[in-house]
Amino acid sequence: MTRSLLKNISAGLLLLAANNVKGQGVSLGDFDAGFTLDGPSIFVLIIVVLAVVVIFKGVKTVPQGYEYTVERFGRFTQSITPGLNLIVPFIDRITHKVNMMEQVLDIESQSVISRDNALIQADGVVFFQVLEASKATYEVNDLFNAMQNLCLTNIRTVLGAMALDEILSNRDEINASLLGVVDAATDPWGIKVTRIEIKDLEPPADLIEAMGRQMKAERQKRADILEAEGNRQSEILRAEGQKQGAILDAEGRRESAYRDAEARERLAEAEAKATTMMSDAIVNGDARAINYFVAQKYIEALQTIGSAENEKLVLLPMELTGILGSLAGIGELSKGIFGGKSGA
Repeated sequence: MTRSLLKNISAGLLLLAANNVKGQGVSLGDFDAGFTLDGPSIFVLIIVVLAVVVIFKGVKTVPQGYEYTVERFGRFTQSITPGLNLIVPFIDRITHKVNMMEQVLDIESQSVISRDNALIQADGVVFFQVLEASKATYEVNDLFNAMQNLCLTNIRTVLGAMALDEILSNRDEINASLLGVVDAATDPWGIKVTRIEIKDLEPPADLIEAMGRQMKAERQKRADILEAEGNRQSEILRAEGQKQGAILDAEGRRESAYRDAEARERLAEAEAKATTMMSDAIVNGDARAINYFVAQKYIEALQTIGSAENEKLVLLPMELTGILGSLAGIGELSKGIFGGKSGA
């Protein structure tokens, strides 16, 4: 390589010199006859070419997001970071260019048997980032192939330990479990697994149909339970209403009985007072008071008999003269009372 570069540089210098000679009106034959490379000129030219080659070999530019691993006589010495870096020419060499950005790896679909012997198809996606270029290069051979197989085996392990219903309903738990296992396994490789997602879980067609029937039956069951619960609550509320109505009715009857008893008590007090007054009148020999009392009871009895709905005929088993006498006694008693008050 050095010889070819030296030849190219020499040819370029000769062409440049020929162009300058033509510009000065000197023929190329004259130039060839008079131009010779002596020893010092050749040495200087070699030194210049070697300097260019050394600079080219010793100065390395690393782009952002990458790290290069450097080996010296077949042994790893360092990782050079983005920017301008210097290495020992002809002794150090760049072996691997490692991508340090976060990368995505698709996990191919595979068949997995769950704990309850259900066969499903599962695939996923892994997000990871290389943290140490030296470990990712020298601790594992073919990093992407190793990540692919590691994720495949762990997906089978995690899903195989769960029932089908758990697999379909606990994706977050599955992702978290896979992330913990794979991240711990790839730590010696200088890899940080940031996220693992199960993309698709596909049970067999007959199993999907059975799950649909089960879901329909479960929803019908919940609907029946809710309807029964509603009927139960309705009956309870209806019974509570009847209970409250009965309590209020009983309280009303109690209040009515209390009022009736109070009225009868006052009526009895009035009758007792009237009887006392009648007794005093009898003791004093006033026959008109007796006649008034008897006539009042008689008139009340006649009023009761006459107000009956089924009574069309009223029999009076007493003499009309007795009634008139009683009424006359009432009249005389009234005259005596009101006449006494007016005289007073």
